[in-house]
Amino acid sequence: MGVLDGKYGLVFGVANKRSIAWAIAQAWAKEGAKLAFTYQGERLKENVEELVETFGADVPLIKCDVTADEDVKNVFNEIKKRFGTVDLILHSVAYAPREALEGRFVDTSREAFKIALDVSAYSLIAIAKAASPLMVRGGSIIAMSYYGAEKVIPHYNVMGVAKAALEANARYLAYDLGQQKIRVNCISAGPVNTLAARGISGFTQMLKHYEEHSPLKRNVTPEELGATGLFLASDGSAAITGQVIYVDCGYQIMGMY
Repeated sequence: MGVLDGKYGLVFGVANKRSIAWAIAQAWAKEGAKLAFTYQGERLKENVEELVETFGADVPLIKCDVTADEDVKNVFNEIKKRFGTVDLILHSVAYAPREALEGRFVDTSREAFKIALDVSAYSLIAIAKAASPLMVRGGSIIAMSYYGAEKVIPHYNVMGVAKAALEANARYLAYDLGQQKIRVNCISAGPVNTLAARGISGFTQMLKHYEEHSPLKRNVTPEELGATGLFLASDGSAAITGQVIYVDCGYQIMGMY
């Protein structure tokens, strides 16, 4: 028996096989969870469709632009029809215009700021609000963050501010939803070579820096992030909520080095 047998999960944010969301989804499925997925726009649909089909032909795949309340509402209407309830939510969604991830943070436009905060942070609130009525057995909501929420990472810019908001959202949602036995946590992953990460200027140097300066002298693997996602979805983390779990080979503990 798997530790997630009988659980239903919904995954936001798979773009391709390198996505952290895909690594966590695989870990959930291996331990018995029945999953549904969303995709953002037709451009990504084919990639996600191919991956999802490896779990079987009947896995729900639902279009969702997280900035559109109607789309979010529709996702959970579909989940109610297919599953009835949901136990696990993975939020692995972030976006900022490319020009906002280059140059100086002080040059961030008002529009870029609004887009980054809406897609990357407010969406967690919208999803949690829509999910909570279906989480009748309690459950786990997990969001993906990064160290740029806590410290300045050159070129991460407005995304660092958005991730800081995301982490604060998780704490406030953990408080609001705790009486329903819904836990809300963030995984702060070390750099992983994903589609989103490649949009950050200097990302290759970031990978090298982590490898040289983290206590474990290496970068985190997708499989390790999947294992952490599994832990936070399981009863093993039943007393953990409102937390940011760093999975970065120890980089976060270092000071001047």
